[in-house]
Amino acid sequence: MRFVTAMLGNNEVLGIVNPEKTHIAEINALGFNFCDMLDLVARITPQELEKLTKTDFASVKAHPLAETKLLSPIPRPKYDIICLGQNYAAHAEEFGSKPPEVPIYFGKRATSTAGHLSEIDGHFEVDKFMDYEVELAVIIGKEAKKITYETVEDYIFGYSIFNDFTSRSLQKRHHQWYLGKSTDGFASMGPWIVTKDEMPMPFHLSLESRVNGEVRQKSNTELLLHGIEKVLVEMSQSITLYPGDIIATGTPSGVGMGFDPPKMLKSGDVVECEIEGLGILKNFVK
Repeated sequence: MRFVTAMLGNNEVLGIVNPEKTHIAEINALGFNFCDMLDLVARITPQELEKLTKTDFASVKAHPLAETKLLSPIPRPKYDIICLGQNYAAHAEEFGSKPPEVPIYFGKRATSTAGHLSEIDGHFEVDKFMDYEVELAVIIGKEAKKITYETVEDYIFGYSIFNDFTSRSLQKRHHQWYLGKSTDGFASMGPWIVTKDEMPMPFHLSLESRVNGEVRQKSNTELLLHGIEKVLVEMSQSITLYPGDIIATGTPSGVGMGFDPPKMLKSGDVVECEIEGLGILKNFVK
């Protein structure tokens, strides 16, 4: 099932997408009462999920997806986004680093996230080196503390596409990555959340990014140095994860800074991130 946050008229609503990906139905119009996606992820029951999967789009009011403005599935994250650095060997190597033996975790401040077809302000007056990073995002489904490898999937709600836009000069100038990763608006996600039942682990998903149609990154999640199971188990031993938490699992090689000379983003560029089974997240650089 695909969950979206969308604008219908002047209202922000939660929706589900039909299997053909042509229409959405408003969830609260189907007899539910969720405030937003964070509330839905935290409170929806297995029985309610099952009911939604059986929605007959022919008998409910459905809105054409092509005429609907999609927001990020989680427009306002409750906490900072947890990211994995250099989690593909080739990406570490393109930056002149050895692939890390243990996961590199860092936080990305994002009081809001942009959605599919949103415009991203490049903030080029602060840093002219704006970069892109396609990543698989994991959405936590329930409170997770000291979980085991055998139970990891129990704590996952679903998956989405994440673009970890980065101000490279700021990132390089400071010992910590937080400032370079947290420029206002430098987090986009979408177009929807695909629930875990449609993507049971283990999976091997192709992913790529394109800038103005040129393929820049092309890899597969099977090349993650530290997989989803390891990351969630390790983090949950010391950090409690909560429903709606977003875990960005890292990006493969081919980022703009990895080219010689660098191929950084500029105003007017179109960035597309695509992950098998999840769709395409497209953004425009302002």
